[in-house]
Amino acid sequence: MSRVLILNPADDVAIALDDIAIGDTPDGLNASARADIATGHKIARHAVEEGGLVRRYGQVIGRAKVAIAAGDHVHIHNLAMAEDGREAEVGADLRPPAPLSGATFNGIVRPDGRVGTRNYIGVLTSVNCSATVARRIADAFPDSSLPAGVDGVVAFTHQGGCGGSSLSSDVTLLQRTLAGYAKHPNFHSILIVGLGCEANQIPAWLANEGLQSGPRLRALTIQEAGGTARSIEAGIDIVCDLVAEAAQVQRQPVSASHLTVGLQCGGSDGWSGVTANPALGAAVDLLVAHGGSAMLSETPEIWGAEHLLLRRAASQDVADKLNARLAWWRDYADRHQMELNNNPSPGNLKGGLTTILEKSLGAVAKSGSTPLNDVIGYAEPLQAKGLSFMDSPGYDPCSATGQIASGANLIVFTTGRGSVFGAKPAPSIKVASNAKLANWMDEDMDIDASHVLTGTSLAEVGEVIFQKMLDVASGEPSKSEALGIGDNEFVPWQVGAYL
Repeated sequence: MSRVLILNPADDVAIALDDIAIGDTPDGLNASARADIATGHKIARHAVEEGGLVRRYGQVIGRAKVAIAAGDHVHIHNLAMAEDGREAEVGADLRPPAPLSGATFNGIVRPDGRVGTRNYIGVLTSVNCSATVARRIADAFPDSSLPAGVDGVVAFTHQGGCGGSSLSSDVTLLQRTLAGYAKHPNFHSILIVGLGCEANQIPAWLANEGLQSGPRLRALTIQEAGGTARSIEAGIDIVCDLVAEAAQVQRQPVSASHLTVGLQCGGSDGWSGVTANPALGAAVDLLVAHGGSAMLSETPEIWGAEHLLLRRAASQDVADKLNARLAWWRDYADRHQMELNNNPSPGNLKGGLTTILEKSLGAVAKSGSTPLNDVIGYAEPLQAKGLSFMDSPGYDPCSATGQIASGANLIVFTTGRGSVFGAKPAPSIKVASNAKLANWMDEDMDIDASHVLTGTSLAEVGEVIFQKMLDVASGEPSKSEALGIGDNEFVPWQVGAYL
């Protein structure tokens, strides 16, 4: 007999634990299915009149387009976006966690006291024009040739840096993002490569971001070096010296309070908000209780669930900053003739997610239950301990790039449809929402959160994720690292126009 899962007594829908055939009466439901319903999709528990609100997780996920009968498949054909039913009393759910201690990992303590989880050398680019030189420099140092303790030499290339004013918003964002990488504790040292005539001038970047060139921040300009071949040769000589110095670094035990985790989800399905995301939320609660930090992002993917974050806002100022970012995105979508409800991707829809409200409610579960202590702009330096929100698009590589620039030294990425994401210099742990995915893409998935559906508690799976955070932070390769993924996921946010 097919089965369903009821997440909240107030829900109008249940979630299919198995494929349900038309005419079946699933165990736990007092109605026969009026259509074939795939695992992870929604079935109506009772009738809902046309225009009536529909709830999942005890929260509104949409409004009935037409009358829905008990046993109906509830999806895009009969469920639409709803703009009401989301009330927020700022700080109503503010519950600081009881402090915990004792959790440690073997980290890399930099001279200024910052702690890294990896020991990379980064080759940054000021402009797309220097991408080839940067890649050729990094390619001269394959991982197999590096001494123990050096995790890699990686080129970070992008499509920006010119084509507009040196004072444009895109150049400002790019400079801030590059500066975040240049200061990141997962790098031993940095070489930045420019062309020489770009809008994003290296001297201006250094000055604007309070950086200074020195032994661990070197600069190279192609036009000054005499062209492509000479620049590659000069860059290789510089990196040779940096590698030798990086090889002297040693790991040492440090508190889990030095962990800053970027929270990501992609390829979500109907189980993401039931297993992987809330289990990650339980791990985040443990991390914050141990004094660590986490960043939730992807602003378009909290749309419809923002009231849950506002109820956890540590102050009215934090709530105001979050509302300001949401207002910006509403205007941004209007200007580009888009709807925020267009966000669920084809894969999301196939996996059982119908509206952005439903997707967002599951996505916010990644953040756990601790107070929201701050809201920061894209790639801005993280200021507060505990949970913060960083504004970003919902595009995973772009969002994770901003989180790393803001200081994330580890990424945890949940997925239901499957993702092959990696993000150097921050190792990425991937959590599968369902057993089929965990088995089918086992070479990519670090953790199977589907055990929540077979009797393991969210708290127990959260402990598994938290321990994996500590192990990977100590140097254990994540699945994406073992596959060598992460060189091509540097995607700074571009919001302006080219001229």
